[in-house]
Amino acid sequence: MNPIKNRISQNWNLDKIQISHNIIDYHQQEKIKSSNDTDYVRLHFGLQGSYEFSCTQLNSKFDLSGHHNNIIYSDGLDLEVYNKSERIETFGINFSRDSFIEIGQNGNELLQRFTEKVMDKKSDILAKHWKTNTFKIQQVIQEIIHCTYQKELKDLFLLSKSIELLVLQADLYEQSESNAFIKTAKDKKKLIAAKELLNSRIENPPTIVELAKLVGINEYKLKKGFKELFGTTVFGYIHNCRMILAKRLLLGTDKSAKEIAYETGYSSPQHFSNAFKKKFGVTPNSVRNNPDSVSERK
Repeated sequence: MNPIKNRISQNWNLDKIQISHNIIDYHQQEKIKSSNDTDYVRLHFGLQGSYEFSCTQLNSKFDLSGHHNNIIYSDGLDLEVYNKSERIETFGINFSRDSFIEIGQNGNELLQRFTEKVMDKKSDILAKHWKTNTFKIQQVIQEIIHCTYQKELKDLFLLSKSIELLVLQADLYEQSESNAFIKTAKDKKKLIAAKELLNSRIENPPTIVELAKLVGINEYKLKKGFKELFGTTVFGYIHNCRMILAKRLLLGTDKSAKEIAYETGYSSPQHFSNAFKKKFGVTPNSVRNNPDSVSERK
């Protein structure tokens, strides 16, 4: 029996760049082997689920859960993947070797060292320890997945966002881990669970006290650890997720601003309108008339 129950895939093919978003549901836990002979650099992002994978070219084995990322180079790739959850969601950007070198050799010191390995055609990974996706990384991935531009503008948008993700990764991995507050994999998994719980209840999220109890961590570690891993506070994360969802609903559906206000968890349309204007500089009702007027404020 095929171990894969269902697969949902999105693919975008640009000149020298391929982008993919995959959601795979499994019947059972099982090892799956795959291989290809493509010479590319992959920005890899885990969004949901847990799995192990080993790579012959890197002579390495990794045990990963959702919300992780790294950069991998290999001239051909032989993988063995073992799913540890029923669903795995991943996102990836494959740069051709030449296109990556052109960009990476102008990056920070870490990226330049990695690019030198790519230039020498030596299989490598940016870092042995995979880092957690920040909110900004998550936001850019969602912007790509839900891109509404067409034709040439779409290609330009996807290219710019691909480079933005590369920059965000290079910056993330340059940050020292010597002073990290969250030091154990157990605490990290609890914080990832907290984030997933917020995602599932963004319209009516638990309080800090409730969230800490639900994932089994103390409030101080939840607040400080969440900010360290995801680059924003718990409340900031809730607010940003609501705003991104609201913007998407305003531009992609016929729902009224009032309906969207309640759907995203606001107590009144006025509170929603004030929050939206503070975030994007325009009111919800004006977005549909002039979508290009929306610009995120810091």
